[in-house]
Amino acid sequence: QVQLVDTGGGLVQAGGSLRLSCAASGRSFSTYTMGWFRQAPGKEREFVSTISMSGGSTYYTDSVKGRFTISRDNAKNMVYLQMDSLKPEDTAVYYCAATRGPLTTTERSMFLHWGQGTPVTVSS
Repeated sequence: QVQLVDTGGGLVQAGGSLRLSCAASGRSFSTYTMGWFRQAPGKEREFVSTISMSGGSTYYTDSVKGRFTISRDNAKNMVYLQMDSLKPEDTAVYYCAATRGPLTTTERSMFLHWGQGTPVTVSS
């Protein structure tokens, strides 16, 4: 069992950067593939990125490749999402999530644990 708390969202201008953080409780954190999802107003929650248990491998949806970087620190039970070159279409509530699935897991139903979400607004 792991509990997740997302922080770091805010208002930023287009082209700017934000770093989201996800703090996990529980001693089993390093046994989960971790991911980030986002949900824009009026849209379904969508996959953004995952990172392997060791942190050695990452996976991104095409729209954020080259702009977002996921990382984790297993010693601190933390996951991060560095978001650069932000665009207005990145505006959404961002959620940290944990899955027992492999790195390429993108289906929401496969993620067992979720953070409460942190809002990101990118102004043009």
